[in-house]
Amino acid sequence: MTMSDALAKSYLAALDAMNRSGPRNLRRNALAQADEFGSGTDISDAALRSYLGTSSPSDDELRNELHIKLAKWDSARIEDGEWTAGTTANTPQRRAVILAKLGVDVETARLFDVMFPIHAGDGTVVIAKEWDPWYSEDLIRTRDFYWSHYADHLRNQRGWDEHAIASLHNATRHVVERLSEPTRAEPYQAKGLVVGYVQSGKTANFTGVIAKAVDAGYRLIIVLTGTTNMLREQTQRRVDMELVGRENILRGVDTESAEALSAVDYQDDDDWLKGRFVEHGCRPADVGKPDIHRMTTRLFDYQSLRQGISALDFEQRDRTKPLNHVENLLSADARLMIVKKNKGVLAKLVKDLKRITARLHQIPALIIDDESDQASVNTTNRKQRQAGKAKRTAINALISELLGMLPRCQYVGYTATPFANVFIDPGDAQDIFPKDFLISLERPPGYMGAEDFHDLDSDIPPEDQTVENSNENAHIRSVDDSELDRDLRRAIDFFVLAGAVKLYREAHGHPEFKHHTMLVHEAMHTDTHRETALQIKKIWEEAGYFSTTSHPRLRALFENDLLPVSSVRAEGQATPASFEDLARYIGTVARRTSPSKNPVLVVNSDQDIEQDEVDFDRHPVWRILVGGNKLARGFTVEGLTVSYYVRTTQNADSLMQMGRWFGFRKGYRDLVRLFVTDKLRDAFESICLDERSFREELAAYADTDENGRPICTPAEVPPLVSSHGLRPTAASKMYNAVLVERRTGSKEPSSGYPTMREKDALERNVDACVPLLAAASDRTSFSDKGGSSFDAFVGTVSHTDMVAVLSKLTWANPMTFKPDLVWISRLGPDVITDWRVVVPQQRKGRRAVLRGQQAISLHGRAVDDNERIRGNSTSAHRSAVDALAVGSTTGKMILYPMVDKNVKVLAGHVETDPSGVVMAIVLRLPGGATKNLGVLQWQTVDSNKPSYALVDEHEASRQ
Repeated sequence: MTMSDALAKSYLAALDAMNRSGPRNLRRNALAQADEFGSGTDISDAALRSYLGTSSPSDDELRNELHIKLAKWDSARIEDGEWTAGTTANTPQRRAVILAKLGVDVETARLFDVMFPIHAGDGTVVIAKEWDPWYSEDLIRTRDFYWSHYADHLRNQRGWDEHAIASLHNATRHVVERLSEPTRAEPYQAKGLVVGYVQSGKTANFTGVIAKAVDAGYRLIIVLTGTTNMLREQTQRRVDMELVGRENILRGVDTESAEALSAVDYQDDDDWLKGRFVEHGCRPADVGKPDIHRMTTRLFDYQSLRQGISALDFEQRDRTKPLNHVENLLSADARLMIVKKNKGVLAKLVKDLKRITARLHQIPALIIDDESDQASVNTTNRKQRQAGKAKRTAINALISELLGMLPRCQYVGYTATPFANVFIDPGDAQDIFPKDFLISLERPPGYMGAEDFHDLDSDIPPEDQTVENSNENAHIRSVDDSELDRDLRRAIDFFVLAGAVKLYREAHGHPEFKHHTMLVHEAMHTDTHRETALQIKKIWEEAGYFSTTSHPRLRALFENDLLPVSSVRAEGQATPASFEDLARYIGTVARRTSPSKNPVLVVNSDQDIEQDEVDFDRHPVWRILVGGNKLARGFTVEGLTVSYYVRTTQNADSLMQMGRWFGFRKGYRDLVRLFVTDKLRDAFESICLDERSFREELAAYADTDENGRPICTPAEVPPLVSSHGLRPTAASKMYNAVLVERRTGSKEPSSGYPTMREKDALERNVDACVPLLAAASDRTSFSDKGGSSFDAFVGTVSHTDMVAVLSKLTWANPMTFKPDLVWISRLGPDVITDWRVVVPQQRKGRRAVLRGQQAISLHGRAVDDNERIRGNSTSAHRSAVDALAVGSTTGKMILYPMVDKNVKVLAGHVETDPSGVVMAIVLRLPGGATKNLGVLQWQTVDSNKPSYALVDEHEASRQ
């Protein structure tokens, strides 16, 4: 054994000894282990630094273990051990405590900080009721069989770094700790909702939750996927590969027998053959851990068990004790089923559960409802509900029946659409409203989402926008309704060019791009899909990709679109300097995309699709996909680079779910393009802004008051966000909690302004703001920390005058601002005396006169399908105004006159029509205003039902 090997093994043994204790003196513990690996080993800090300096970041065991431990300790909660010394997770203060406990010298501490930097932190937002803590750090450490193997798989097979794994550990812990303790004497059914982002890795989160739930003692796991076989099979394979593992799939089958293996899943799967499925090293039951019995397989959804019903019957070591007793539970195997949300399938499951001999009330079960806003929610006609004749839809009834049969069953819904009906229409106790917790996941690193396609936080005038400073200019291409054929051909041309760039990057050292896809999404109807497929095939045949006839057209697209964007957004990826560098790859792309002279795959119903051709798990897919709802929700289109969308929808959640172009695009972010109509682009932007505001509002209330009680519970969230236009679905229902006061230091009611068709209301708001425009007469220059600068008109008004202005404003929904105004109006002169008003000006763009005041900038914003302008501020303006020095009793206001960005406004000192102007505001209260005050003040409508989110209006009126 070499000296460096002995050093590594000594330090690894020392780190292993810290699994339970937390950080301790590293060198002293390594020295105690050194004799085991050879006498005379240099264990000094200098030797450790020398070793790490020459180590490989990808495969050195000691370096990786140090990274794992530091990331884990960085993100540990204060209650996880006294060693945290009360320091907040993922802060320099926490890292300083860790380094002090490790006892490393200054140089080694500095090296650790460089090699293993502190992660930004756990951005998970939790809204929850009070609960009984049971999922302790000690329990996590002692029962982590499936979680530890899952984390290793993410690390070794999927290339996750330690920060990403630590973040997933924290996010999944937030979920599992709010479930009921599986060994609890009295059954309790917790229900929660996890809100992720479209195509952002929700599956990784719920797979982690399943791993920890099985480790903790849950023994029946039911995963409800979407309504298509494609999504169910994709989910089944993912969970089998990353969690269940080879041993649970093989279940003792003789691996030397071809006949025996023929009945086992995945024998023709490339990842199985190459050893990429997780391996536990042995049958879990052989080392005292639960096996996982798969009740569904890759190709087969849940089937009625008939004579094999015993497969669902749980074994008990001590039959004198219930199954959920710890002596029985830890030795019992788990059952897992990945089930499509289909009435017939769920009915079979319900029927079989009724037949098993184990007492259902003893089974700790967990339902994971993926895409929980689809098919799960009660969608019965509103008139039936009003008449008291409501019947749950078939799927919701079966889920409710499952929950009723299994009193120890926990329900966790997953969605990417926060405004979904499952969230805003709680119904009754049998339904799936998240009464116990609501968790909003943080945006994962490397994710391309709304902020990467839209200029949500930019006030750069259109004439100054470039592909470098504008996400829209870089990634979105406008589709003209009158030129659909032309624009579709342009999109296909770009798809071919982007594929050629991927091959060019492979030739210059990038790992293989297994998939390269384009998605065309025009309509729901299958007839339209077939017409579109024929249209694409015709364009392909006439395009000339197999010869040089296409090159002049492709060269122009390369020089005018691809190269300008990639030259400033390639993030270090190899980019061809000229079309000549790319030309030789065009034919290869064409051949890969049309192996049978047809580049198109139609994906609309299970019987229409050739599953083997679109199986991203088993085969490379370089194709153009045409589809509707089947591709619009849940299913991951791998390698998606070009999207062509002209289909519209009235529902916000459906519109958001159509955003298949969101996701992870490692190595080709600069090549991603969205071809879309202007109307659909603006509708998406509006929905994305609504979602961002919603998440920000949740984050503001995800805390406890001075007594340790939650500021906001899940039942209070629907009325809290009713200012976003949300209402109970049933006309006979009302929110049980009424928000009376909202005491927050920052106010930006961006979604609550009158629509563009409410011209009288808009004009009244302009008139109300005239005193503010008159006061803001001094032109001042501002700059933010990033170096951006802008001018603004600035002035001061008294608090009395400001309240008078705010009281006159009209809102689309009065509850948008009423709780804020109630509080602001009550603030006395000891807290606030005056306001500094800032009216930002653009260097170029629209300038006009309002009600005879001086000419000011009119800020252009998109108008959505509801004729609504989102009154969002920009980060440059907010940060500059936040830094503005004012007195301790002075508030700040940013005032934006906003107009439709597509409407021409006469420039200069010309009076503009006030009925087309939205007066948008941002308020910043002085620090003393929120000191020692509860954030939210509620009034309960029906005091007999304090935990109910909805109550009957006629019953509440009798209170």
